[in-house]
Amino acid sequence: MQEVSVDELKEKIDNKEDFVLVDVREQNEFDICSLGGLEIPMSQIMTRYQEIPKDKPVIIHCKSGKRSANVISALEQNFGYDNLSNLEGGILAWADEIDPEMDQY
Repeated sequence: MQEVSVDELKEKIDNKEDFVLVDVREQNEFDICSLGGLEIPMSQIMTRYQEIPKDKPVIIHCKSGKRSANVISALEQNFGYDNLSNLEGGILAWADEIDPEMDQY
């Protein structure tokens, strides 16, 4: 599975690269903190997968990286995605390494 570090994600954002960021945490988690991008809870991913493009890089994240890794596996196996990367350490790593003022839970 391809992975992207939070430093690499920040660089992509700063450089305004063309990619899609997908957050697979649940609504109550989005309400605490967010990196922006598409919010598709893991519980809805199998019915909303069409919202995730196949024609550009996609970075999927959750709180720590475990749920997003499971989502990537499911999307690759069931729908043939080959453009997905997991954010190493999830939003917790982002808060620790990039934005220490971000609310955590």
